[in-house]
Amino acid sequence: MPASPLVAVCGPASWNHLILLDHLPDPVPHMQFARRAWHTVGGTSAGKALHLAELGVQVRLCSPLGADDAGGRVRDALATAGVTIEAITSDRTERHVNLMTDGGGRVSLYVSVPSPPADDDLDAAAAVVAAADVAVIDLSELGLLLLERDEVRQTPLWVDLHDFDGSSAFHQPFLRAADTVFMNDDRTDDPWELMRSCLARGPRLAVCTRGAEGAVALEADGTRHEVAAVPADVVDTNGAGDAFMAGFLGASLQGASVTESLKAAAVQARVAIESEHLHPVLGG
Repeated sequence: MPASPLVAVCGPASWNHLILLDHLPDPVPHMQFARRAWHTVGGTSAGKALHLAELGVQVRLCSPLGADDAGGRVRDALATAGVTIEAITSDRTERHVNLMTDGGGRVSLYVSVPSPPADDDLDAAAAVVAAADVAVIDLSELGLLLLERDEVRQTPLWVDLHDFDGSSAFHQPFLRAADTVFMNDDRTDDPWELMRSCLARGPRLAVCTRGAEGAVALEADGTRHEVAAVPADVVDTNGAGDAFMAGFLGASLQGASVTESLKAAAVQARVAIESEHLHPVLGG
């Protein structure tokens, strides 16, 4: 691998309106006052790309963006943060309204979603992946279409399964194509069994984040690893998992062991948790 490895990240970037509430709305008509509200870049792929760039990793982000105001804001913010963007043409930019509480509760309202990618854009994204040393293929229509390309499968693929329950049909193509998978424990009482079931379908390494309980990892040979969470002054938990994965990948690219990479990932997660943005660079 070259001294300065290239990582391709493929998936969502969005423009989000974040609204902090005392509690999530009850399902009845009522009025509620926001404690705070702000606009910022969102999207799981944007989050990973931002943290990788901050770690000094060459990163190219392939993401659907429209020629609208929201798309312009996303482009400007990511470019300023040092992320190289390979925009996939879309009729509109993805936008969310996220209702949040201090305790980590969240309701995400999708205001707009991207249009399907054209074949030419898929060809260009596949070429970016094929030229990369590692590719992160995030859960999305774009990611699913890229997994159908033979040239994409020649690059080691890292996949974030998020709140995978072990059986969701949508996740299966991503899981089976992956070299390394990440997930959280939101839908399991036994993260070790969840990771073991993932490894049985092809990956060599599985990592599961557990919030304040830290994270665990399982290698294909059965070797187990654990790391404690790094204490943080919690501002916003949005993007913590993306930061964690980026921290792990960045350390791994430098030759760190699984245990060392877990420690680096926990430190990077704190960077996101202590910011109201996916990465504090967006607040500059």
